[in-house]
Amino acid sequence: MDKFLPLVMSMWPFAIALACLLVWSTIRRFTLRPKISPKPPSSQWKKGPDRQPGTWTPSTYTRPPAEPYPDWSLQDTKPLLYRPHKWGPKYPITMGLRAMPMDEWVELDNRYPYFHDERTTRIREMGITVSQTAPEGLAGAHELLDELREYLPQRYPSLFRKTAEGIENLFTGDAFNTVDPPLGQDPMQIAGSLVQEDVCILVERADGQYYLAGGAVCTRGVWCLQERLGMPLSQIHIEYGKVPHFKEKLEKGVMNLFRRIQPENPVQRNTWYVIGEDAINREGFTVGAGQVGMSEDNFFYKTERQTVRRLPLSGAVVFTFRTYTVPITDMVDEPYAPGRLASAIRSWDPEMAKYKGRETFDKLLDFLDEKHNEQVDHGLDMSKEDEVHKYPY
Repeated sequence: MDKFLPLVMSMWPFAIALACLLVWSTIRRFTLRPKISPKPPSSQWKKGPDRQPGTWTPSTYTRPPAEPYPDWSLQDTKPLLYRPHKWGPKYPITMGLRAMPMDEWVELDNRYPYFHDERTTRIREMGITVSQTAPEGLAGAHELLDELREYLPQRYPSLFRKTAEGIENLFTGDAFNTVDPPLGQDPMQIAGSLVQEDVCILVERADGQYYLAGGAVCTRGVWCLQERLGMPLSQIHIEYGKVPHFKEKLEKGVMNLFRRIQPENPVQRNTWYVIGEDAINREGFTVGAGQVGMSEDNFFYKTERQTVRRLPLSGAVVFTFRTYTVPITDMVDEPYAPGRLASAIRSWDPEMAKYKGRETFDKLLDFLDEKHNEQVDHGLDMSKEDEVHKYPY
C-alpha cells in the first residue's frame, strides 16, 4: 500500500482541479443558459374572457407612452428596406405573424411629405371612394383618433403636437379637432391624412364575423374601400380578392386572430409582390405584371407591412398596411436579394403563380439569376446570409 501512496498524493492536485471544473461547469449550465426566445405570436392570441359574438366589455388596458423614434428626421430618416421573400423550394402559405412592439405601430419617414400630399389630395378629390366610416364603425374610428392624438406626438415629437382640441401637424400647420364631436370631417379621413399607412376599422357582429366598417385606403394601386365597405373578412379575401388557398389554409387562422387578439398583444406581418410598372398608379388592386416578355426595367418589388391591434374601449380592430415599392433594378445589388427572389418566385404552386402573373416573369428570372451568379462569383458566402439580414429585412 505504501508504494501507491506517492502516486495517489501526486494525483491529488489533478483530482481537486477536476472537481472544481465540474462544479464550475454545473454553475455555468444553470446561470448562463441562453435566453429563451419569446413565445410565438400565436400564443399571445390566447382566448380572452368569454363573451357573446358582437359584444365587447371595455378593457382597462392603457398603451404605455411611446418612446421617440431614435434620431427621427423628416429629411434624413429613410424608408425601411423590407425584403420578406424567402428561399424556395416551398412557398410558405401562412399568415407569418410576429409580435409587434407597440412603439412601432406607425412608421413614418422622409417620404412623408409626398405621401401626405398624395393622401390628402385623394381624400379631397375622391371622398368616400377612398375614405369613409360606416355608422357601426364610428366608435372605433373616434377611439382610433384618440390613440393617434396620444401616440404620434410621443413617437414623432418633431412632427406632431398634442393640443387641447386634438392634434397639430407641425410640418403642414394643419390642426384637427379630434375631441369634440361633430369633428367637421369624417374621423377616418382625419386619420388617413395624418399617417403614411392605409388604415381600416373592423367590427364584430353577432354572427362572429368581422366586417369592414371604415377606412382610409388612399394608396394608388390598392383596392377600393367603397367597394368593400360592409363586407366580412372572408368575403373580402375569397370572393372579392380571390386570394389563393385562403379558404383551406388561412381563413380559420385569420378568424381566430381577430376573435382572440387582445389590446395588449398587437401583431404584424409582411407580404410581397412583383408588379409591372403600369400597375403602380392604376386604380384598384393589381397583382402581377402586365405583358409577357417585359424586361427587368418594367418590374417593381412591392411589399406591405401590415399590423393588427384591438382598441381597448370599443373593441374594434384596427388594420393598417403600409406599401413600399421599389424598382427591381434598384434592389438587385443588395447581397442575397436577387437569388432569394428568383427562388421565391419559382416556389409558387400553379394557383399562386397564376394569381401573381408568373407567366410574365421569364426575362426577369434570367436577370435575377445573372445578378445572383455575379454576387457568388464576387465571393458571396451563401452560408452567412443570416449574418447579413434577418427576416423580414
